[in-house]
Amino acid sequence: MDASRVRQRNLAAVLTLVHRGRGVFGAAPTQGITRADPTQGITRADLTRALGLNRSTIGDLVGELAEHGWVDEVDDAPRQGVGRPSPRVVPRPERLVVAVNPELDAVEVGLVALGGRVVARRRVTIDSPTIEQAVSITARVAVELAADVAVEHPSSRLVAVGAAVPGLVRQEDGLVRFAPHLGWREQPIAAPLATALGLPARAANDAQLGCRAELAFGAGLGARALVYLNGGASGIGGGIVVDGRLALGRDGHAGELGHICVDPNGPVCACGARGCLEAVVARARLVDALSLQHPDDHELAAALAASAAPRVDTIVAEQFAGLRIALRSIATMLNPEAIVLGGYLAALWSQASPAERNHVLAEALPPIGAGVRIEPAALGANRLLIGAAELAWEPLLADPLSY
Repeated sequence: MDASRVRQRNLAAVLTLVHRGRGVFGAAPTQGITRADPTQGITRADLTRALGLNRSTIGDLVGELAEHGWVDEVDDAPRQGVGRPSPRVVPRPERLVVAVNPELDAVEVGLVALGGRVVARRRVTIDSPTIEQAVSITARVAVELAADVAVEHPSSRLVAVGAAVPGLVRQEDGLVRFAPHLGWREQPIAAPLATALGLPARAANDAQLGCRAELAFGAGLGARALVYLNGGASGIGGGIVVDGRLALGRDGHAGELGHICVDPNGPVCACGARGCLEAVVARARLVDALSLQHPDDHELAAALAASAAPRVDTIVAEQFAGLRIALRSIATMLNPEAIVLGGYLAALWSQASPAERNHVLAEALPPIGAGVRIEPAALGANRLLIGAAELAWEPLLADPLSY
């Protein structure tokens, strides 16, 4: 590797650590570590320890990133003992990526800064949008949100687009192979987004991106073996982390856990099979029972928590039984440290009693079930937008000076 490539790699490593915030250096994830706010940055001393480079090299790399507008240095640490406190390196807020999550009942668009910070977002309700409609809504809303942000931050600018799509997506070119609930098949979404916004665009499966977000900033922080389950209007998807990395599978479609069979005599799924998890634990049944129209995650969770209707209780009990079978199977097959639940699955989990939750893991093989924690996604409704933004940031972080 020549010197220029080594420097590019080191710049990328520094910027990625600044983007992700203070790490959990030397700590095990089982110790209940909480991450500092990524927007607060990371000290030069922590960068030196994390990357194994000397202080002068770190200073030089940080200086070059600052010169190109990626980071700032803040020297505000209280003095303790002898010597100058290590300054914090913080991400600059000007560059923003457009994140979009098209769903069966809405298109959600957000602007996300370095550090995984969602600075603006808007949800546009629409039934079964086409790709053309999703792209048009994204382009219009992104421009409007950018104009709003520019009022307070005139130097802000859009630099890339990331899309979290509920379906099978070929990540190298953003082609939607199959999104059954939306009716999208063999249609590009990244290229139309790039054309509409005049920015580089990428797309991937929504649940895989939600998994990436939780691994980087949320409930999966520090995990080496993790399973993420996402529940949205278009069904249930998943992400699998092995040895700290997202497992993609042969064609990039690993993690379609919504199609685990939990009832061979159950309802027919959109995929054509019978008794899939997403057909048995169907969000639409909950929404209908609660008499909601186009609810977001927060509205659905609040309505579910407030409901005392016997019909809703019956549906919740039936769906939790199906979810329990899937969680037991996932825990036994994959032996994860944690299973993280996003979307309406988090609300369903929260409705269960402690005894019901404990029973889920009691049904797994004892040595495996005893070590698994199940918890809601820490990033809440922002998880898919942050995940889509991570996809958009990836090539920029890998070669920051080429921007």
